Amino acid sequence: MSKHNKLARTSSMLFGTTLLLVTTILSGCSSNANNAGTATGSPTAGTATESSNPGTGIDHSKPLTINVFDNAANYQGEQTGWYGKLIKDKFNITLNILSPQVAGDQLYKTRSASGDLGDLLIIDNSQLEELIPAGMIMDITDKIKNTEYLSKYVDNHFKPFNTAFESINPDGKIYALPTFTSDTSPTTFSEELPYSSPLMPWDYYKGIGAPKLNNLTDLLNALKQMQAKYPKTPDGKPIVPITLWKDWDNGSMENVRWLSNWYGYEQPDGTSTLQLNAKGDIVPLVDDNSMYKKILQFYYDANQMGLVDPDSPSQDWNKVSEKLTNKQVLLLWYSWQRGFYNTIERGNKGDGNVAIPIADTHIIQNSDAYFGNGRVFAIGSKAKNPERIIEFMDWLSSPEGLRYYTNGFEGFNYEKTADGKFKLTKVGQTAFQDNTPVPDQYGGGGYQDGQSKLNTMIMSDFVVDPDTKEFYNSTYWSSTIEANKTVLTTEWQKAYNATTPTEYYQKNNMIDIVPNINTSLGSDSSDIKNKRSQISDDVKNTSWKMIFAKDQAEFDKLWTKLQSDVVGLGWNDVLAVDTERAQKIVKMRADAIANK
Repeated sequence: MSKHNKLARTSSMLFGTTLLLVTTILSGCSSNANNAGTATGSPTAGTATESSNPGTGIDHSKPLTINVFDNAANYQGEQTGWYGKLIKDKFNITLNILSPQVAGDQLYKTRSASGDLGDLLIIDNSQLEELIPAGMIMDITDKIKNTEYLSKYVDNHFKPFNTAFESINPDGKIYALPTFTSDTSPTTFSEELPYSSPLMPWDYYKGIGAPKLNNLTDLLNALKQMQAKYPKTPDGKPIVPITLWKDWDNGSMENVRWLSNWYGYEQPDGTSTLQLNAKGDIVPLVDDNSMYKKILQFYYDANQMGLVDPDSPSQDWNKVSEKLTNKQVLLLWYSWQRGFYNTIERGNKGDGNVAIPIADTHIIQNSDAYFGNGRVFAIGSKAKNPERIIEFMDWLSSPEGLRYYTNGFEGFNYEKTADGKFKLTKVGQTAFQDNTPVPDQYGGGGYQDGQSKLNTMIMSDFVVDPDTKEFYNSTYWSSTIEANKTVLTTEWQKAYNATTPTEYYQKNNMIDIVPNINTSLGSDSSDIKNKRSQISDDVKNTSWKMIFAKDQAEFDKLWTKLQSDVVGLGWNDVLAVDTERAQKIVKMRADAIANK
């Protein structure tokens, strides 16, 4: 998913059907909306050919291309396919996506230096801090007051987020809308599976006797057994126990970062030199006892056993996603990765990726993103027709906009049931994996190809649809839960005596749910930014070398050299900044718990 937890968190189906929102799993970072009328199933139901929208008085007669600078996107260029047709017909707009994940980080530097990042911006909190003082973000306080849907979230969600930037926003203006905002509570975790936890194919795991996993050594041994018994897919493709990829690495090695969560340590966004646990303990990344080192050791051990995909140093996320779709990977660790393979049809055969708990893990999990999750929607100060952009953003947060983004078309992907709720169609269950052809009336092309390339939302799928009284996230529709009672589901539930993995981890005291803090942690000075960049490069490069070291002696030597080298690059200065930021998170979490 995109970089870190900033990626859109999708939670594909537990054991069976795949969630259509898994479009967001393509983001090279994770895992929602409100009401703009009922989706009719036809993208031509809007006002594309009308001169104005009677409800807003906005003139749509002239085509408008919106340049979207989008950190979440893993696609660059014009939004085409069914989603492109939908918004063209409805608003007479075309989205032109500018993606740093595709074009590289230099894109941000170049465009921000020019004073015009774009019209619609989907950027990180830290970038917002730079752009507001630079006069590159539009004040939208008055513009969202009269919106139909966004206005509902101003007081409890948008205003608290914006006022946290008090040093650069003393008047409490609204400059940005945080992404993936839920409407549950600051201390609720709604998902049935933690964001990062061990996942494996149930049939293969059973095939080696479903051994109890007490620790990471047991996990490696189980993977070795599965590798020996299941070396290839039915069509002859090689199966790898563990596959890694570099293109999501940011401050550190991303695949190491997220496995650290299994043992209670997270690396907060906005930091790159430390890890933090639920108690508030702060451990430097290069400390000999850090969880970062422990996970590096795990990957090194795995590689020594021949369990790490040899393609890892050279492949990108797109190649990895192909392997996931083909069931060529034995160990998964992001909840949404199941969406590449799991379906109800396969679940009825006992086939699919499921949670396989490891007894000594103690997961750290952020609560629902009540205040958003690290990125924002904003409007560039030089944007033309900001009213039309606001109208589009308002629709994104409406029931209609959310239904299209998360679940596609009524009548194609899902249908109404007799009780007025929704149910995925047979097509809808696999439209993403199969890239199912979309009828011409919806825009044609493949379903996955045509999904929203924004790859993120303002309100999340953990918002209740006012019509169905259920989350937009189709995993949690009553119809899905019923349909998902497959052989895979029932066997897992019987084996672990729990309804969901989250319930299992909670019952067995194997998870800490901490308030999801989304705030301004401060931006780096030019000196710290330069030091952080050099340190991060050294950490990432050395991490990869350590995993593929020829022996333990080389592994240890590389680690010792890293510890020494980063000090020379200004480690202590960057660590001091990150420690202050982590302490702010600790305090805000304590306040959220006290005030819940």
